[in-house]
Amino acid sequence: MLDCFAPRPSPETVPVVPVGAADLKKRLEAGSTRTVAWLESTGFKAKAGQIALLPGRNGRLARVFVGTDGGAGAEDSLWALADLPSRLPAGRYALDAKYDRRQATRAALGWALGHYAFGRYRKRERKPIDLVWPRAADRDHVVHVAEAVYLVRDLINTPAADLGPAELADAAKALARRHRAQCSVIVGDALLKRDYPMIHAVGKGSARAPRLIDISWGPARAPRVTLVGKGVCFDSGGYDLKPSAGMKLMKKDMGGAAHALGLASLIMASKLRLRLRVLIPAVENMVSGTAFRPLDVLRTRKGLTVEIGNTDAEGRLILADALAEADRDKPELLVDFATLTGAARVALGPDLPALFTDHDDLADDLLRHGRDEADPMWRLPLWRPYRPGLDSKVADLNNISDSSFAGAITAALFLKEFVADTTRWAHFDLYAWNGRARPGRPEGGEAMALRAVYALIRERFGR
Repeated sequence: MLDCFAPRPSPETVPVVPVGAADLKKRLEAGSTRTVAWLESTGFKAKAGQIALLPGRNGRLARVFVGTDGGAGAEDSLWALADLPSRLPAGRYALDAKYDRRQATRAALGWALGHYAFGRYRKRERKPIDLVWPRAADRDHVVHVAEAVYLVRDLINTPAADLGPAELADAAKALARRHRAQCSVIVGDALLKRDYPMIHAVGKGSARAPRLIDISWGPARAPRVTLVGKGVCFDSGGYDLKPSAGMKLMKKDMGGAAHALGLASLIMASKLRLRLRVLIPAVENMVSGTAFRPLDVLRTRKGLTVEIGNTDAEGRLILADALAEADRDKPELLVDFATLTGAARVALGPDLPALFTDHDDLADDLLRHGRDEADPMWRLPLWRPYRPGLDSKVADLNNISDSSFAGAITAALFLKEFVADTTRWAHFDLYAWNGRARPGRPEGGEAMALRAVYALIRERFGR
């Protein structure tokens, strides 16, 4: 249970009043002269994130006004309170608003996400600041979503020295134990015996053995949903070595795996009636005498051969083996998450994950849930005319195109080679990182599109 909520008010509980710009005039007209004078003198205009602390006659804090910029949409109700835990003085607070279940749940979730701090390496004293549970809020949903997002952030924020393939597998095992799921891990040379040659080839250059993590949960005959996450725990670029600036954030290159585990946590905690499978190829892409090289030709689990045009395009290689295995089960829905290309960031920036799918109805539903959940994404095309760019003269395909254009699309087209056309598959190319702090979203690792994908899964396969 989250420790940033209180079950009930106390005599010292301070009301928090969300106010939109359009509603401010009415509230001022209905308020006391003293309140009006205070808000006007402090320049409170109800702009998003603006707060006004109203003192009582005893000198103590009596009321907090927080601006919501006049909207009632997902963005406003989710993040309106998210900045308050870091800005308000210690104490107990209660939401003073006529929120319905949806709004109250979003407000509580924003408060919870605003409490997150990565504290593994630096002791942080938690400020004793709590919100009384909004009466209409879905408490279980808030807790489960917040725990999933915290898990994603913690995994991404952990340095590679402390989160290699083995430690990522340990995190998956711990999650499986918590929810009584089955978890198996194939390690090192056993990957060759079990026919995962690409995962082995990419990971064998590191002293830390590669792994394939495999979690199963739920009734065997329930609808099948499979999640795949790119688990490159550190990416040096291999022999096509990254420059220092490009390598600096590569502890986050397992962000796709973190998303798969976070979404799995949310699905299992919510007890959705489905058969869940999670596949995470976990590797490090390093330079060594055993690392794979440019122009090597690798065999895949699907049987296709791949010429290596660039060793720094390794994520798609390990995903190819995992997707081929996932597709073998013929799931009703297959979703992969990957911090795959810089091209997606050039196209969409850091905040918008790129969504790829051939299924228009699936894309429409994901985009709708992204808007509803204030968890945005943007669809890019699987543009088949670009597929010849992956042709190779010596193998079935190359892992990169010679062109400098459309890198995110050609990467997605590469993955598409390992998924049947009939499979309802969605691929997310995401950044998994906040470069700047915003309410409820501190600088560092971030869950992106997770809440939207969960909403779709719950709608299609939920209880």
